[in-house]
Amino acid sequence: MRFGMRSLIAEALDGVGSRPGRLVVTVLGTVAGIAALVLTIGLGQTAGGQLASHFDAIASTHAEVTPAVATGSDGTEHPTAEIPRDALTRVEGLAGIESAALLGEVDIGKDVITAVPIHDPSLPETLSPPVVGVEGDVLGAMGGALTRGRFFDAGHTARGDRVAVLGRDAAAALGVGDVASRPSIFLGDHAYAVIGILGEVDVQPNLVGSVIIPLSTARHDYPGATAARAELKISVGSASVVAHQVPIALAPGSPDLFTVAAPAAPTQFEGAVRGDIDLVFVAIGIITLLAGGLGIASVTMLGVSQRRAEIGLRRALGATRGQIAAQFVLESVVVGLLGGVIGAALGVFVVVAISVAQGWTPVLDLGMTLGGALAGGAVGLLAGAYPAIRAALIEPVEALRAASG
Repeated sequence: MRFGMRSLIAEALDGVGSRPGRLVVTVLGTVAGIAALVLTIGLGQTAGGQLASHFDAIASTHAEVTPAVATGSDGTEHPTAEIPRDALTRVEGLAGIESAALLGEVDIGKDVITAVPIHDPSLPETLSPPVVGVEGDVLGAMGGALTRGRFFDAGHTARGDRVAVLGRDAAAALGVGDVASRPSIFLGDHAYAVIGILGEVDVQPNLVGSVIIPLSTARHDYPGATAARAELKISVGSASVVAHQVPIALAPGSPDLFTVAAPAAPTQFEGAVRGDIDLVFVAIGIITLLAGGLGIASVTMLGVSQRRAEIGLRRALGATRGQIAAQFVLESVVVGLLGGVIGAALGVFVVVAISVAQGWTPVLDLGMTLGGALAGGAVGLLAGAYPAIRAALIEPVEALRAASG
């Protein structure tokens, strides 16, 4: 009797489907491994796409003005100019600028920031949050949002009021949780009334850990405080016009003293961290996939021992060793492909579900999804190789004698 390819495929499919319970258990390991791989890669690509689109949105609507930097004879860099005090008046009327704000770090010297005035030399020195002096529409220019209270306005700036807005992290460090009762913090001996708490900032996220005060007040209490940069919210498509006009408005005779640029891109550190996390989850997926392959191999070996009589009969009817081996390899490949297809589909479904729940745009690589399904088949092929060889080595006479005995 001759056994053709059609007969071989039919026998393999019959062997796979003859024990549904065992098939389900065998497939689960491959499903988990492939799903983990597809889910990890899909979520990584989706998160990367969200980060890129978020940065592109910020870069297209924000610009930062800073003085040009020169290198001195001692090799240190220093700004070549200062942002003018009336910089906001000069730039707010320019085409393409929707809102503007000035920012500058304030050196408070040895003063300590506390929620209550303490003068005890025996206490250990504490690290105070940084102080930033600002002026203008900070929330509008930098994409910020308050969680409590309000931001100081032009009146506070004009009067030089001692008011402060705390970044979320700075408020937690100072023990300020609410502003309804107008709590005060102390910069050295100066009491500042806290009128708001800043939650999120798109352009300068370090502000959530800072104490923010009016720039005019900073100049009064700490002489030497000055604006280090101007943050601008601009209309989409106006970047080139703004970059040309702003330096001229700030220094008509020497516009090259100022530079206009988009905010810095996400750092390589962030990308490296995200890559490390992806690597961990990919490793988990591969380990799970290997466990699934071992499961296929063990179940296939069990099937070889339980089907010795069948193998002996097929050999007696004319099946070659190669055909017996091919049957068992084909059964393992079918199981692996089935697990790969289900796992890839499950991984895609979870990526889409998470993206919809978060309001993201899912990013899925078709080649990666198809590759996941084929990887399941490859695992089945490798897992079934050794059991297939064992099955091919069974002698028909011994198998039939063992079955009859």
